[in-house]
Amino acid sequence: MTDQETAPVDGVEQATAGQVATEVVAAPRDEAGQSNSGGADPAGSTPPAVPVASDDPTRWGRVDEAGKVYVKAEGGEREVGSWQAGEPAEGLAHFARRFDDMRTEVELLEARLRSGAGDPKQALTSAKHVRDGLVNAAVVGDLAALSARVDFVIASAEKAVDKAKVAREAARAESAARKQTLVEEAETLANESTQWKAAGDRLRAILDEWKTIRGVDRKTDEQLWRRFSKARDAFNRRRGAHFADLDRQRASAKTRKQELVDEAEQLSTSDDWGVTAGRYKELMVEWKAAGRAPKESDDALWQAFRAAQDKFFARRSAAFDERDAEFGQNAKLKEELLAEAESIDPSAGLEAARSALYKLQERWDQIGKVPRERVRELEGRLRAVEEKVRGAVDAQWRRTDPEAEARVAQFRERVNQFEAQAAKARSAGDKRRAEQAEAQAAQWREWLAAAEQAVATR
Repeated sequence: MTDQETAPVDGVEQATAGQVATEVVAAPRDEAGQSNSGGADPAGSTPPAVPVASDDPTRWGRVDEAGKVYVKAEGGEREVGSWQAGEPAEGLAHFARRFDDMRTEVELLEARLRSGAGDPKQALTSAKHVRDGLVNAAVVGDLAALSARVDFVIASAEKAVDKAKVAREAARAESAARKQTLVEEAETLANESTQWKAAGDRLRAILDEWKTIRGVDRKTDEQLWRRFSKARDAFNRRRGAHFADLDRQRASAKTRKQELVDEAEQLSTSDDWGVTAGRYKELMVEWKAAGRAPKESDDALWQAFRAAQDKFFARRSAAFDERDAEFGQNAKLKEELLAEAESIDPSAGLEAARSALYKLQERWDQIGKVPRERVRELEGRLRAVEEKVRGAVDAQWRRTDPEAEARVAQFRERVNQFEAQAAKARSAGDKRRAEQAEAQAAQWREWLAAAEQAVATR
């Protein structure tokens, strides 16, 4: 070979036409064995066919008597090298194989584009490199068909680059939208949430998710990150202020509850059962209103508070048990008095009955209290005796009431007066006055009859 020979493109694997046949389906030929070299159709889906040059190198070039190798080109032919080492056919086959290597290189680029395994941008660069080198390539083959195939690969690569760009932009927009959503959630938590633990856990989860999102442009990413960081800082400040305030409240609650414990312990020795029990109820209300102290202190204060209460109510219970025993004995004594009281008979002597009842009432008061559940029963029986005696006294009073007798005499006198006036008016011939006097006499006569009946039925 001479210096005019050119090596295959750097960085691209060389292979024979037979090797390519196992990786890429060779482009079809027409019936005449010619390549479909009418030019690349970037918009089409079928790549232009490129014949295998090594099958018949003489179709695409020649070797002259001086050993110079030529390839058919547009408008004629051009020299691609020299072959002096052997038969001319061997030289022509050598340059045809080099063409097939370039053909294989192009088909490999195309295969990678179709499979999506390669980088479209790198494939585009490689295809352009092949196209640029094809002008002076030291090869023998269908240069027009290979050029059309390279143009097809370039067009496909450009489409793939554009598609990848659109996909990257879509992915970038989606990633930015995801981060925007996370930022908005973080800002909502920072400004509104009072569920401190849950919100803090969620902010940490948002940060972990944030780290997995890629592809956002630097400017947008920095803006969103600043908002997210600001939201986290705001949440941490609110949470810190809340717990600082909570600590102050708990310290205040501890002080207040200690005061309540002190008062409860002082009251635990009181014998003023009713007032003290009422105060303990008030202390319980105040205890609940005081709020929670730090847990360890709160538990200890509560135990001390309950111990003071228990001490008082245990003492009260013992005192009530003793009192109940005394009240039970009082009930028996009052039952004995009631037996005497219920035997009083006012009809046998009203003054004696009143005197006996008065003495029983004095003894009743001296006995003292009885169990609460017996009060109504015993008081009711005594009240019945009192009403019996009082009823007898009232009946006697009504029978001897001087006012009732005087009222009867007064009514009778008025009747007589109006009857006399009526008689006098008739004698004088004054019929109208006579009728008026008779009407008034009739009215007073009715009242007189009612008064006389009341006196008679006493």
